[in-house]
Amino acid sequence: MEKKSSLKRVFLNNIDSYSSKYIATFLSECVVGAHGEDEEEEEEESVDTSSKEKAFEIVGTVTEVSHENRAYVVEQYCVSILLKREELLPKLMDCNVIVYNITQHQDQVDEALWAVTTLHNELDNFTGPKMFILVSTVMTWACRKPIDPEDEDRPFTDEDFRRRRHHANFKAHNDLEKRVVKLGKTNKSMFCTYVVVSGMQYGMGEQIFHYFFKTSWEGLKPHIPVFGDGTNIVPTIHINNLASVIQNVIEHRPRPYYLLAVDYSTHTLEEIVQAIAKSLGPGTIKKMPLTEACLIRELTVMEIDYMTVNLRMESAYLKEQLSVSWQCENGLVEHIDQVVQEYRQNRGLQPIRICVLGPPAVGKSTLSKMICDHYKLHHVKLKPTITETIAQLETLSKDPSAENESTADAQELLNSLNESMEQNEGKLQLNTVIRDKLLTKPCLNQGFVLDGFPKTYDQAKELYENEDEEEDETTFKNIADCLAEFVFVLDASDLFLKERVINLPETEVEKNNYEPDHFLRRLSQYRQRNSKDTVSDFYDELNITTLNLEITSNYEPNCLLLLEKIIETVGPPRNYSPTVEEVEEEEWKKMEEEQRREAQRKEEEEEQEAEEARERAARWEEWSRSLEELRREEEDLLEEQTAQMRSYLMEHVMPTLSQGLVSVCSAQPQDPVDFLVTITDHYYYGLFIVLFKKLIKCRI
Repeated sequence: MEKKSSLKRVFLNNIDSYSSKYIATFLSECVVGAHGEDEEEEEEESVDTSSKEKAFEIVGTVTEVSHENRAYVVEQYCVSILLKREELLPKLMDCNVIVYNITQHQDQVDEALWAVTTLHNELDNFTGPKMFILVSTVMTWACRKPIDPEDEDRPFTDEDFRRRRHHANFKAHNDLEKRVVKLGKTNKSMFCTYVVVSGMQYGMGEQIFHYFFKTSWEGLKPHIPVFGDGTNIVPTIHINNLASVIQNVIEHRPRPYYLLAVDYSTHTLEEIVQAIAKSLGPGTIKKMPLTEACLIRELTVMEIDYMTVNLRMESAYLKEQLSVSWQCENGLVEHIDQVVQEYRQNRGLQPIRICVLGPPAVGKSTLSKMICDHYKLHHVKLKPTITETIAQLETLSKDPSAENESTADAQELLNSLNESMEQNEGKLQLNTVIRDKLLTKPCLNQGFVLDGFPKTYDQAKELYENEDEEEDETTFKNIADCLAEFVFVLDASDLFLKERVINLPETEVEKNNYEPDHFLRRLSQYRQRNSKDTVSDFYDELNITTLNLEITSNYEPNCLLLLEKIIETVGPPRNYSPTVEEVEEEEWKKMEEEQRREAQRKEEEEEQEAEEARERAARWEEWSRSLEELRREEEDLLEEQTAQMRSYLMEHVMPTLSQGLVSVCSAQPQDPVDFLVTITDHYYYGLFIVLFKKLIKCRI
């Protein structure tokens, strides 16, 4: 006889979605008998859990084919390739536990109804007991009125489920809950069913509250919106706590078949958003009409409905009977630091902290800007930071709406900063300003590129090290949060730097204080400061490897090669991928740029053609004018050359010729030429012939 295995095969739908993914991950890591141990025993034996027998093997459906490595899943079936329900049924029949999660996707309600109905119809073909768990939503309670109108603080419990009232958009969910409960009463020993009503899930990267986390993390809005009045109480539960509840249901098979899964908190939507904004974002919120939420693409109709829920709920049975390993039992607000850390880790949003060092005019700011553009980081420079800090402190010290203590602190810091700048002392004060800048939410969220600071070894120690022994762990954490992760040291020969400064435009020289005497003094000071203990040595002592980059060319391709080396060292960006809107906007920008270039090209071609036409017209006019001038000169020359001959003809030849012609006309001889010869003197005849030849030669 074969030994019966305690491993249970669990089916989960949509294991590539937020909720089902982390439930599957949690269950895949459970070991046999772990639920019966208390927390201390779990911590002691957590190191050796890999040697224990796994309690569950997970199979399930996915919405699309992906190359993602899902180690927590044994088998996965893609529904995007039209997996028929007839093909899915044998997969369900092979499982001991079937879990359908309908908290995220409306289309899963119909599939869950089909699954529980079909499994119930196949009872006679079961080879062993099966369990069906429906993970539903508190929206099936959304319209439930208070139990006691005089005591609105009294919470709803599991026992009140028969009097629940569903939200208008969640009628199908409510009907499915009833169906699951009913079908589980036929043969409980072979087919038991449970409904686990989940509060708003949070943790491990977020889903329902993701919009507020993302908006706070990006820091693009001065206030984080709260839709509605924000006074509604939102029942919540950490996703791992929900998974622990499901684990307990599978292993304990509790008597109640309808369970509430919410934590111990009773926080309002406003309190939740305020906690998120304070931990990740600007720290301020702004109430907006609920209709504004409908204009946000990132929010689905279901998520907007979730924001309207107002329920005070208590999981009585979970507290009293089940051994749930609570991670955030007091809710999101009380455990916001842990939840934010999970959000950053699971979303891959860890900040990138970079320090760029080097002599003056080596190109630190240019390269820093290129790094910031590639990784979407914040460019931190000493002078702009001081200017920004002074402006903020002046505004805060004059703000009548600010608290007195904040105003006094701002004024004190402003006076101290101004004094240190006037005396050109107070390095610690400047370090404090830079440190405060690095600890702002944008720098903590996305990261930064610290440009040209610190300048000395001692300045680096003052910036990062904590000299006050009385300061708590938070101070040490803050120092670690602003410590550079990558350090790049640029360098070039003094001759190269001098030639670069000489060739700079006058405006750049004035902007960066690169006047010859001032630049040479700064360069000399830099070389002197880095002759012994350098800033690189400080980072080396902290096991932060520095990368030295030699600058040998002013050409842009050289900068791109340096950027490629830095990208290879730092790795890929750690922020959100472009959204659909950003991709579309980028495509529009590219299209507009192409159209602009095409229009510019056509305009240049038309201008060139017009210029060539003008040049041709000018050349034609000049040629015509020259030709006319030449013709007039030839005519004047001919006139001058033939004037004497014409005078001779008119005086000596024409009278005789005229007389002869008159005689010819009068006599009308048969041969006029012979007649002229007979009547004209031979002398005149010969002269006439000579003159006639000359006239022919002169083209008269």
